Amino acid sequence: MIRLLALLSLFAAPVLAEGERAGAFDYYVLSLSWTPTWCALEGDARASPQCEAGQGHGFTLHGLWPQYENGWPSRCPTSARAATRAQTERMAGIMGSSGLALHQWRKHGTCSGMNAHGYFATSRAAYDSVVRPDVLRGLERAVTLPAEVVEAAFLEANPTMEADGVTVTCRAGRIQEVRICLTRDLEPRTCGADVVRDCTQGDALLAPMR
Repeated sequence: MIRLLALLSLFAAPVLAEGERAGAFDYYVLSLSWTPTWCALEGDARASPQCEAGQGHGFTLHGLWPQYENGWPSRCPTSARAATRAQTERMAGIMGSSGLALHQWRKHGTCSGMNAHGYFATSRAAYDSVVRPDVLRGLERAVTLPAEVVEAAFLEANPTMEADGVTVTCRAGRIQEVRICLTRDLEPRTCGADVVRDCTQGDALLAPMR
């Protein structure tokens, strides 16, 4: 019985692939990272310039991820040339660093079926298509709130989105990311069951922009 339950749990888990065919996916997940959380948990320890006072980074682009209805491809074989330093540096303004841009290209962009130029252009277009709520960007002090309040702010600022197309994640008791599901044409859509996993913490910390 224990062995049977273990097997069933494997089939129920999201499918993580690696080395799948480039361009063969169903939709995108646009992942927006709340920079103050990343800085508090990782960036400050690295002395990242992204975390310096006055940078004004709020929801930065973590990545645009090709997604299956269940699971996602990763590090797909591609004949496209590697992303250049110039291409990744141009993404630093919305991603925080060129290093993150390079990582996202290698892990996710190679599965898009596009070259690096096309992937980064599509990523920027997806990022620009979403209104980041001013009510969150304008915080003057840290607050604690349910993740559903952050989701509600995004839904109000983006009327074409639906609740099942937006999910908010937490990490270490803080609001971490907002993930938005988009069609391959960058239109809002509902997320797959493995993506809709909202943080249920009732008192997650949301620190203000620096």
